[in-house]
Amino acid sequence: MVAHAAKPIRMVLTDCDGVLTDAGVYYSDRGEELAQFSRRDGMGFERLRSAGLVTGIVSRENSDIVRRRAEKLGVDELHLGVMDKLATVTAIAQGRGLELAEVAFIGDDVPDLEVLAAVGFGACPADAEARVRARVHYVCTQAGGRGAFRELAERILATEETVSSSPRLVRLVPERRWVAVGGRAIGDGEPAYIIAEIGINHNGSVEVAKKLIDGAVAAGCDCVKFQKRTPELSVPPEQQKLERDTPWGRLTYLDYRRKVELNFAQYAEIARYCRERGIAWTASCWDEPSVDFLSAFDPPFIKAASASLTDFALLKKMQGTGRPVMLSTGMSTGDEIERAVRMLGEDNLLIAHSTSAYPCPPRELNLSMLDTLREQYRRAPIGYSGHETGLATTYAAIALGASFIERHITLDRSMWGSDQAASVEIVGLVRLVRDVRTIEEAVGDGVKQVYASELGALKRLRRVAAQELASATASA
Repeated sequence: MVAHAAKPIRMVLTDCDGVLTDAGVYYSDRGEELAQFSRRDGMGFERLRSAGLVTGIVSRENSDIVRRRAEKLGVDELHLGVMDKLATVTAIAQGRGLELAEVAFIGDDVPDLEVLAAVGFGACPADAEARVRARVHYVCTQAGGRGAFRELAERILATEETVSSSPRLVRLVPERRWVAVGGRAIGDGEPAYIIAEIGINHNGSVEVAKKLIDGAVAAGCDCVKFQKRTPELSVPPEQQKLERDTPWGRLTYLDYRRKVELNFAQYAEIARYCRERGIAWTASCWDEPSVDFLSAFDPPFIKAASASLTDFALLKKMQGTGRPVMLSTGMSTGDEIERAVRMLGEDNLLIAHSTSAYPCPPRELNLSMLDTLREQYRRAPIGYSGHETGLATTYAAIALGASFIERHITLDRSMWGSDQAASVEIVGLVRLVRDVRTIEEAVGDGVKQVYASELGALKRLRRVAAQELASATASA
């Protein structure tokens, strides 16, 4: 990834077990549990302190050994026996007048993921759990208890910028683009996050919504998404009294919108049902009261529909929740997208390429925009929100590197509603998720190798062995 200026790092915090100590457990002759520390890590604290940065340990351990070690190292913040690390790190930062974006944290296991996702720079030792290594900005070459913290300290000090104010500040460059969404990460090195867009295809029925949720679960989707509006605010005044034929008879557009909106009790039932079925859920919020409404259910992220890309008041309201914002870019120019991203910032942002035609003809999908957006916005994961018929073009988006995909789903494309025709039925959704996972597996890592499955053919079919070829090339 190309370098970019991140928030200056003013404080470096670390877990203890697995970072300052190795993964082994040692016992004295009397059966006392011991911990092995690296002198290199101690020098890391000294180097950071000399540079004027705040240092600290935040650990679930509550050990006198760790306490004595911390006192010897002269750490500024020592918090042991911590069960909620994110709350503790947030409190430390606030107490020091810092933003989380100004904090670096190094951890090694799953309980650290929430903190690693929230701070400005997350790192882990070389022997950290695989899920942690896949989601941090920087993986050390050294293992825990073998100098990983010192390595991070040296990386920080090697990239520091001298500024007029004191203490000296540091800018670090994340090496991956990803955003933590609930218990998942979306971005580089992660399987595509698959969103089944229910939208308003439930037609105001919780029972229909549940059947769609069941379909998304059966297919293996990560999330279902609805649409939340306050009709009186989101329907333009000039359209409110226009009449249309609906399943409930001829209604004004405003009354129709009221009919398809679910109330708080209905969404509470949907939230309960999604928990029971083990799938995340969220919604596109079309107005500011809807953001407050959805926030009560603690969604993993909030979606800004393409129509809302220029509504800065609404976007700021979404950003103010502290949750990731997914920004859809249909019906928008490049300049409009740029202004919205500049206002939101790229951290904690997901950008969805989209064309707002229902259904969208393939010639207008312009999937090459995935590369354009990825080049232009180097910290935000780029995905695809499709409104076409068929599945082939969504497969193409995955092959082109979409970090997430979103498709509308329906029980029956012939059902009444403006989005039904551009939606995928459940049988197609099952096929979509299955084939996306196959494509991801097939894409591979781009490193050429000879697979075990090829060895038989190699032995039977290749006339000139590699050794002979090398010898002939050398003598030529």
